[in-house]
Amino acid sequence: MRLEGKTMIVAGAGGGMGLKIVEFFLREGAQVAALDLNTDPLKQVFNDMDESRLIIAKVDVTSETAVTQAVQKVHNQWGKVNGLVHAAGIAQPATPVEEVSKEEWHRIIDVNVTSAFLLSKAVVPYMKQQQQGVIIPIASISSQRPRPGLNAYIASKGALVALAQALAIELAPFNIRVNALNPGPADTQMLGQFTAAGADVEETKESIYRQSVPLGRLIKPEDIAHAAVYLCSDEAQIVTGAILNVDGGRGL
Repeated sequence: MRLEGKTMIVAGAGGGMGLKIVEFFLREGAQVAALDLNTDPLKQVFNDMDESRLIIAKVDVTSETAVTQAVQKVHNQWGKVNGLVHAAGIAQPATPVEEVSKEEWHRIIDVNVTSAFLLSKAVVPYMKQQQQGVIIPIASISSQRPRPGLNAYIASKGALVALAQALAIELAPFNIRVNALNPGPADTQMLGQFTAAGADVEETKESIYRQSVPLGRLIKPEDIAHAAVYLCSDEAQIVTGAILNVDGGRGL
């Protein structure tokens, strides 16, 4: 029960990593607000969960109004906001840079980065009042070890890492810790969305992803959830500004 009594917000909670993080946070005793534009997976998995422990909210995390209202609702219901995990994100099919439209660039940046900024902006005032808080954006090991054709996606994940470090130094005087997680290639639905048009997904997983991980397997959602629990717990109370690679050695 490492998160007992804590109120956590998980954005992008309907995806593979987000769902597992919500599950682990609840198991560790937290109250959780699960935000996503698609709440169906959350309702299917947590349909029996008491509302005193879990809020499921349909939220467009690229909308400042929607994000502000959602965070305010969490604070109104539970009186505090102890942590934020930003797991919202979209993939980019491998595309030569000259073929990436400005509209697609902005869509990836908005979902992957701007939403993290908006959520952080919304939770920080409450955390400052409490003189305590944790913010964890989920970036990607591709921010350190790029692959061809993922230009906009990699730029967005690199920006998340930079944002985490900037906020870590800015918010340290308020006892607000900010750390980023860098997953390696993860065995989630999103993984197949990185393949170039016409490429075989399973073949790509084997030839590019599995073979690029020194420990020999894809990262599982629970690997990321374990790391998120640690960083949000009091066990990591002196850890801030860290970029934790959960990647099976892919970043080496």
